[in-house]
Amino acid sequence: MTLRVAVQMDPLESINIAGDSTFALMLSAQERGYELLHYDVGALTLDEDNRLNALAHPVRVQRVAGNHYELGEARRIDLGRDVDVVLMRQDPPFHMGYITATHLLERIEDETLVVNNPVSVRNAPEKVFVLDFRHFMPPTLVTRSVDEAKRFMAKHGAIVMKPIHGNGGKAIFRVPAEGDNLSALFEVFNQTWPEPHMLQPFLPEVAQGDKRIVLVDGEVAGAINRKPGEGEFRSNLAVGGSAEKTALTPREEEICAVLGPRLKELGLIFVGIDVIGGQWLTEINVTSPTGIVAIDRFNGTDTSAMIWDAIERRLGK
Repeated sequence: MTLRVAVQMDPLESINIAGDSTFALMLSAQERGYELLHYDVGALTLDEDNRLNALAHPVRVQRVAGNHYELGEARRIDLGRDVDVVLMRQDPPFHMGYITATHLLERIEDETLVVNNPVSVRNAPEKVFVLDFRHFMPPTLVTRSVDEAKRFMAKHGAIVMKPIHGNGGKAIFRVPAEGDNLSALFEVFNQTWPEPHMLQPFLPEVAQGDKRIVLVDGEVAGAINRKPGEGEFRSNLAVGGSAEKTALTPREEEICAVLGPRLKELGLIFVGIDVIGGQWLTEINVTSPTGIVAIDRFNGTDTSAMIWDAIERRLGK
């Protein structure tokens, strides 16, 4: 079977091929004989005939550091007519550019399968969608008010404060129970971001790791435990965390059983959820989730193949 796949992603020269999930998906697609095209989100054009086009390059990839891709001559493609699948895989942050791309890609949903579904991606930013499942979350406050934050801290003690549309562990701060830096942090956050911010109690269990669980079309594909680096409380691999093999707790299995059908219904084929301490759901990552390379390395699985199998089922292939 041959599929024509357009990959909307960041420049290929900037990726780390040792751990990049999109690169793993591209290698897997190539092994299946799919035709691959690469374009940058800035290349999207909605023309006067209401057709969504992109200037895209045919691409071949290989796991050779420094020589991992080869681009063909750019050509203008109609994303509704010329391809079977669009992988929307540019990295967050989730901002107006990202939102606008989902609006444009929504226009081809009757012609081409977009993964993940652009409407659902737009409606499910990582730290907002998760609020639908508060019974699995630690106590959570979403606010721009320092007075509300002080009331929250009076009840819960030390907290973690983070931008609601942040990614990769960036700009996450621990505020001690004394709250010495709380007002200053709110000044910086309120000047930097127009939206409210997220506050949660600091969970000491984070020292034991933050589990990334990947679900493919609603089914658990695997997990890794990400442990903070020396002198850190953030466990994201992008900020120096390390990965280790893990298994799901009964509570995590319950979380996945509840989330799975909802993710499948929304067309969110590739999703990564984050759980602390085996019980606290903190994020549902749908924009450009990662982690499959490490999961496959520890578990001997092939998550990329699971994702392509799910895509083929969606296409009725």
